[in-house]
Amino acid sequence: MGGLIVIVGVFWGVCILSAALLRWNEVRYKKKGLPPGTMGWPIFGETTEFLKLGPAFMKNQRSRFGSFFKSHILGCPTIVSMDPELNRYILVNEAKGLVPGYPQSMLDILGKCNIAAVHGSAHKYMRGALLALISPTMIKDQLLPKIDDFMRSHLSNWDDKIIDIQEKTKEMAFLSSLRQIASKEANSISQSFMPEFFKLVLGTLSLPINLPNTNYHRGFQARKNITSLLRKLVEERRDSKETQKDMLGFLLGEENKYKLSDDEMIDLIITILYSGYETISTTSMMAIKYLHDHPKVLQELRKEHITIIERKRPEDPIEYDDYKSMPFTRAVIYETSRLATIVNGVLRKTTRDMEINGYVIPKGWRIYVYTREVNYDPNLYPDPLTFNPWRWLEKGMENQHHFLIFGGGTRQCPGKELGLAEISTFLHYFVTKYKWEEVGGDKLMKFPRVEAPNGLRIRVSTR
Repeated sequence: MGGLIVIVGVFWGVCILSAALLRWNEVRYKKKGLPPGTMGWPIFGETTEFLKLGPAFMKNQRSRFGSFFKSHILGCPTIVSMDPELNRYILVNEAKGLVPGYPQSMLDILGKCNIAAVHGSAHKYMRGALLALISPTMIKDQLLPKIDDFMRSHLSNWDDKIIDIQEKTKEMAFLSSLRQIASKEANSISQSFMPEFFKLVLGTLSLPINLPNTNYHRGFQARKNITSLLRKLVEERRDSKETQKDMLGFLLGEENKYKLSDDEMIDLIITILYSGYETISTTSMMAIKYLHDHPKVLQELRKEHITIIERKRPEDPIEYDDYKSMPFTRAVIYETSRLATIVNGVLRKTTRDMEINGYVIPKGWRIYVYTREVNYDPNLYPDPLTFNPWRWLEKGMENQHHFLIFGGGTRQCPGKELGLAEISTFLHYFVTKYKWEEVGGDKLMKFPRVEAPNGLRIRVSTR
């Protein structure tokens, strides 16, 4: 009986302590002029709910507090904005004190020189260096030939196999980017590089608590290992005095006007690998899923790519003019990106106390510009839950001010065209060479409106 009393006492003690901590944290952030919302636990805030529930968490908070509310996620007090017009204002007004505000875990792991961490003149310089690497001329002359060669090889032996398309597209996105960065060395370093890179990716979206067995600790250690690999690669390439037509060759070349230090160069390479990895892999996977579920779309897509094949020899690669003659493919990619919404929003940080939407946001707070809901607005996208690539051909929606799939303002994704070229080339070889059927995989409601496959397996056979 005494043991039961102790257990009950401990239980109620924990409940009272938990309630007190929650209440203390709410009072701590209950400043006059802040929008409504909840702040969760001390230190941890509402990070667990944010990472576990994702869009469902946002939807629940919006129903309680409206489209502009406060929270505490990824170690930062944060304002969440889900208003389309307000989001656009925040994205285009970096000069007025709204600078990039990515979580400390991401800044630590991607590096202090990465393009998301810097602003002002430093951002202009690093963005210029990045754009020089992925300009239309670079895509046409150097990158697209490498992408084409890689995709042919990567897709060459899928016939009569059951594959996990999620794992294959992750591998594809990483290895394709690595080939573009260091074409000669990619094969030799990929086996040691890839597992470290996957740890790095997981670490960027975690609480910055450097304890053993946490994602942050593993990601931070992975960055150290990757930095060591890249530093050795840069030194060997420089010592060899060989001229390679790849990104690293351009960065080290005399013709490059952006003279980066080794640290800046390494952070830029990590940024290129990181920024394209999830968007390219997930968009490719979801495109395969949607094409399987919509035979008419697949038929139209195949028709576009067969037309390209008919005017070429079998051994001829996809060239830049071929890529530019894929309007329906581009529409399929846009519609996939809209409906699956791989990137839910972007983060900004206030450099001073600012009045936004009638509230006073303290200096140093993050603002999560949550753009996801725009993608399902029926006023912008009629019948928004239907996969309809033709909508992008009818009204030229890419030119509309609400088009935020690739970000907005001066921070719009600089690698947009390169990513589109990679996915387009993948789809070209996949849909013209193979047919497929789903044979397994759990269905997880990762998105509140879209059923996303987890471990989706497909049986592939030659057409």
